[in-house]
Amino acid sequence: MPPVGRRALVVRGGWPGHSPVEATEVMVPFLRAEGFDVTVRDDLDCYTEPGVMDGLSLVVQCWTMGRISEEQASGLIRAVAGGTGFAGWHGGIADSFRSRTEYLQLVGGQFVAHPGGFVDHTIEVVPERADHPVVAGLPSPFALHTEQYWVLTDDLVDVLATTTIPPGEFWDRPVTCPAVWTRNWGAGRVFVCTVGHHPADLLVPEIRGLLERGLLWAAR
Repeated sequence: MPPVGRRALVVRGGWPGHSPVEATEVMVPFLRAEGFDVTVRDDLDCYTEPGVMDGLSLVVQCWTMGRISEEQASGLIRAVAGGTGFAGWHGGIADSFRSRTEYLQLVGGQFVAHPGGFVDHTIEVVPERADHPVVAGLPSPFALHTEQYWVLTDDLVDVLATTTIPPGEFWDRPVTCPAVWTRNWGAGRVFVCTVGHHPADLLVPEIRGLLERGLLWAAR
């Protein structure tokens, strides 16, 4: 039986091109099946509300671009540092609130490009991390046709899987970027998967498995 009594907050909005409502609706039933009491919010004010943020096990964010206030960002960061998990996919976490540097520091990475748009590419588990619970048993490499994210990250992230972008117009060699990473921030855990432009991407078995494990890992 899954643990009961855990609370999850799903925060969705921002640029509509990433289908925040449809995408999160793919994952909400899983969270409920795992025993989470799920609250869904379509605004960022929830990050400042003690009754909402106190005692959370997990925040799942799907909010591409947009702006977050200093107070809202501080509320989120304070919750994560206090032990709340923070998780998401694609632009909903890795391309949120570009001008809020403290948010970028929390996440540990930032989208900068997806060369070629929708392309065939592969995701490869980092061999040394193949026993991590998020990727254990995952076939590697596995193929996708969707946006391939070029991201900038720091060395505090624990990279679990990568994707390699071929040489392009302005760069003369392949560029390997993290595609899945985790990060500890204070007492909290952060999980990021850069795949997920369309809700259909979340139904690809390998990606669905990654996300389900990642959400549970972040929530401890």
